[in-house]
Parts: sequence; structure tokens; C-alpha cells
Amino acid sequence: MATSPADDKDTALPEGPENMTTTVGFIGSGNIGSTVARLAIEAGHRVVLSNSRGPETLADTAAELGPRASAATSGEAAAAGDIVVVTVPIKAFPNLPAAPLAGKRVIDTCNYGPERDGHIPELDSKSLTSSELLLRYIPDAMLVKAFNNIFFKHLLSLARPAGAADRSYLPIAGDSAPAKAAVTEFIESIGYSVVDAGPLADSWRQATDTPVWGTPYGPASNEKGQPVGEEAIRAALATAMR
Repeated sequence: MATSPADDKDTALPEGPENMTTTVGFIGSGNIGSTVARLAIEAGHRVVLSNSRGPETLADTAAELGPRASAATSGEAAAAGDIVVVTVPIKAFPNLPAAPLAGKRVIDTCNYGPERDGHIPELDSKSLTSSELLLRYIPDAMLVKAFNNIFFKHLLSLARPAGAADRSYLPIAGDSAPAKAAVTEFIESIGYSVVDAGPLADSWRQATDTPVWGTPYGPASNEKGQPVGEEAIRAALATAMR
């Protein structure tokens, strides 16, 4: 299991605006999940963390994030979230709590890795995207692909306030316009602008090893990353080949 940004040494988190009350549930609290949770807390949201090992294993992370963070089971996190972030290995899709995710706006951060997930024929043949596969397990969720194309350390360091000249863009894909609108609002609140990359069937354009995956934000060896504007993200999506 990936380490948490709670391992980072920067301590005090700035207080977010008091009038923001969105609760974000997390199914999976590894690198990306914990980073999104940290940014959400800094923006004034509440977060409910979960993982496959039980809430007690997240007690330290929740305590470090402060009073707007708590730990729960995956079912409880799903039920609590106004938005729910699913950030797990694809091989864990069958274990997701489908019932409490029904009707929820769900952010899918997941990337397919055969070396970790085992070979999945529909993904190997490219007859499905990983997000379309996820929908088979949580069919009543309103799914939006996001956060899967950026290194977690870059995601933490590149967040900027609205209106900043060096604010970066992230691609999202989804089939539900209301879910896209809600996820866009959330992403904008935590320091990023959004490029709409189309429906879930087109989410392969931001999958592992595509031009928009990782590269625009700089190499992983540069932990601060480099800001990326809208035109660069659109160009990278357009040049993706399947």
C-alpha cells in the first residue's frame, strides 16, 4: 500500500473558509487519495477516509489532517460523501460498496496496471476503459475520471488559488453533466482548473502512458512539478493514440 502524504514534514494546515461544508468520502487512502484529502481539508471541506485495512490504520492520518478529517469503513465513507473518491487498484473493484455509491458523484482516479491487477481481457483488448469497467461494479454511480494523470507530489505542490497566472489544468471525463459540474467545482476549490476530456468512453486519452499522463507536469524527480495550462492539456489529449 502506498504511503500517505501524512509522512510529509510540513505541518500546520491553513484553515479553509468556514462556510464550505462539502463532505468528501475516500475509498482508498494511498498517495493520491491522501493528497486529494489534504487539499480538500485546506480548502475547507470535510473528509472521511477509508482503506482495505480498517479505520484504525488511518487514525494517525486523520489526526494529522485535523478536526475536519475522520476515518471509517469504506461503506461508511461512501455513505457520508457528497462526492466520493475511489482510488484503489483495479483488481479491488469487485470489493467496492455498490449500494451506498448509488446516485453518488464518484471520482475515479484508478489506473490499470497488469503487473499489479493481473490481466483483464476487456482492458487488454481496449474494448473498455477502466472507468467503464468500474461502472459494471457500481452501475448506479455518476462517475467522473479525474486525478489519474498526475503524480501525487505534483498534485500537492501545483495547487494554486483561482486567478493565479500559473494555475494548472487537469482533464476530466464522464457521462453525467451534473456530476462533471460538481466534480469541476470541487477540483476548482482545491487549486486546479479543468479541461473536459469528453465521455467515459474517451477516458483512455488520459490513461497510463498517454501524452497527458504525468509528462506535462514534469518528471517525478522534480517533486515540485511544473504548471500546465489549458492549451497544453488539450493538445496532449488530442495527440493520444490507442
